[in-house]
Amino acid sequence: MGCSENTVIGETADRTASDQTLALSVDEDTEETKPRDGHDEGEAGPQPVLPVVVTDLTGTEVTINSVDRIIPLDGTVAEVVFALGLGGQVVATDMSATFPPEADALPEIGYQRALTAESIATYSPTVLLATEIAGPPGVIDDLRRLGFPVVIVPNQSGPGGPPEKIRAVAQALGVPELGSELALKVAEDIAKATVVDPTSRPRVVALYLRGASTQLVLGRNSATHWIIEAAGGESMAEVLDIDSSESISAEGLMVVAPDVILVPSTGLDSVGGPDGLMTIGGLSQTPAGAHQAVAHFDDQWLLGNGPRVGSLIEQLAMVLDEARRIKERS
Repeated sequence: MGCSENTVIGETADRTASDQTLALSVDEDTEETKPRDGHDEGEAGPQPVLPVVVTDLTGTEVTINSVDRIIPLDGTVAEVVFALGLGGQVVATDMSATFPPEADALPEIGYQRALTAESIATYSPTVLLATEIAGPPGVIDDLRRLGFPVVIVPNQSGPGGPPEKIRAVAQALGVPELGSELALKVAEDIAKATVVDPTSRPRVVALYLRGASTQLVLGRNSATHWIIEAAGGESMAEVLDIDSSESISAEGLMVVAPDVILVPSTGLDSVGGPDGLMTIGGLSQTPAGAHQAVAHFDDQWLLGNGPRVGSLIEQLAMVLDEARRIKERS
């Protein structure tokens, strides 16, 4: 299943992942897209074993005595906290937290790359969870000097990244067994969704867009790279040997000739939707442009390397199936 020719594929930014619209108006409603952010009536919630001492990604030893007031400084980390059943203890999130809806509805302390210790301190957190992109760096130091436990968790790009992140978050919150269970399930979802030995690999260019000011091709260090490969595609980052990100080059796009354009939904909106996207450096002249083969997904889902990545791979694989069929007919 995939997109019909001249169809834009994706999901609307205001829908949850359990109600995603793919091509042909097919709704995805799979178990891996559902947050485990609550419990049945009468069922006891997680019982963290505290205090816990962890050594985080930076080598810092952190003691957590309470998880009563959690602030995740990253959207996917917030999603993991909710998936572990501890969403009720989250008192605020950063702006990147869009899923589940309960996380999106919480007060915001700013954007994870531009935080201030003052705005975070007003919520009196008992533990802060972040990835290495949280900053600026001085803010993390300030929070620690104020006595707030800050745990930096791994954020590796690759199939091992989401399970590793889940285990680190769960360990810091005193629920390591729940973390192991969720990590195992996510690893199984990834393995099940991964396309093995596809007949061909359609080329995919992953873009990061913020209007006219930021228009980048994402490289191998982005989560999009390994997700494209797992879904049975060939990442433009590999073809052009890009590790981080580079400005969009019309010449490069023409040479690589991507069959599919992959973009976060917010970025697509920022350039005026599919029509605006086609005005960017040479995209309209590529096979993807000719067939309007644009796949867009919620930013957190696509870029976050989180618990729902298995379902993302499945949906992208559907898109690539259709791109493969279009190429065979050409």
